Amino acid sequence: MSPQIEKTSDVAVLEKPMRKGPKQYQVILFNDEFTPMDFVVEVLMEIFDHSVDQAEAVMWKIHTEGKGVCGVYPFEIAHTKQDWTLQVAKKFQFPLCVEIEEVPE
Repeated sequence: MSPQIEKTSDVAVLEKPMRKGPKQYQVILFNDEFTPMDFVVEVLMEIFDHSVDQAEAVMWKIHTEGKGVCGVYPFEIAHTKQDWTLQVAKKFQFPLCVEIEEVPE
């Protein structure tokens, strides 16, 4: 992307193309038959910084629709949150499934 020069009257104006931010990725939690709802709410609050109301809404979406988006982040942050979630789930011996997907532009 090279800058475009636009000439208006006697003044040249340099227009820089708009830069896109980093690609965004959504962190998705999947429903299972073993992980307690309270644990999912706690994960959403502690790892994904949701309020109680937001966490409960996402938890119900996961429970009723089979999956729910926990948040949207640049790749490194999404991956870190996925890892933290899996580590905590493993510590408490829950089979919680967490994936990240690129958000379409």
